[in-house]
Amino acid sequence: MADICMGMLVNTRKPGALAMARFLMEWGKTSGVSFILPPHEASVLGIQGIDDDEWRRTVSVAIVIGGDGTFLRAARYVMGAPVSLYGINLGHLGFLASGKAEEAEKDMEAIVAGDYTLQPHSVLEGEIYRDGKSIHTLFALNDLVLAKGAMARVMHIEVDICGKILNTIPADGIIVSTPTGSTAYALSAGGPIVPPHIPCMVIIPICAHTLYSRPVLAGENDVITLTPKGYHRDLLLTQDGQLGYEILPGDSIRISLNSDMAVNVVNLPSRNYLDLLQEKLQWGKGIVTYERE
Repeated sequence: MADICMGMLVNTRKPGALAMARFLMEWGKTSGVSFILPPHEASVLGIQGIDDDEWRRTVSVAIVIGGDGTFLRAARYVMGAPVSLYGINLGHLGFLASGKAEEAEKDMEAIVAGDYTLQPHSVLEGEIYRDGKSIHTLFALNDLVLAKGAMARVMHIEVDICGKILNTIPADGIIVSTPTGSTAYALSAGGPIVPPHIPCMVIIPICAHTLYSRPVLAGENDVITLTPKGYHRDLLLTQDGQLGYEILPGDSIRISLNSDMAVNVVNLPSRNYLDLLQEKLQWGKGIVTYERE
């Protein structure tokens, strides 16, 4: 059997993730699988790694060990490179890192055998405009969130879709989510659950100060523009809840889907999206059943 190379990305702050990484590397030695690590993970685990650019050129499938936060960081790391991701969950909810630690060996065998499919997950591209010029471009797998800071003052956000004003929403903020992010912050803010194969964006107000404000879907080719009105100086645009950018009065944010940056996620035949929803959201639990008399 020829030696198979796979990438590995690890949350090095979690002892359980490091233990899983070591377990898989030992499993790989007897299964003809070599795991390639980028510099940081290699240094922590005490093995030889390769530099980031070479890693992205060499790896086609990478195992992500951690939780959903680790998976989001891994997605940003591989965006634009032909690297597919499979997550083993050692965090909490595990919508993105859906693999179970106790099934890791069986999952690896399926991936090595090629018994999997790839599901492209859409990526948001956000451009921050200041004085009519683009000053920053950022990408998000889950969501881009425009929100106010610590001051308890309502903000007013003008929402424009393809040059047409949708609404000016008084709220604590607004979420623009991908289908992937519909089960993250967007879900807790009252947004719908959207399977990843449906190409769209979801606009969800956060604590809207009006009764008529509802989540809205935008199409895969639409461009959403968010413009905060007034003179708030305590505004932040966050990227997947992990990176933040200051938004000044007069700025605007244009958001669209970038198909070239889509992240391919490994799906195993033993676990589909509906199974994942039932497991993570506890659907069907505690429902009274009636026996036929």
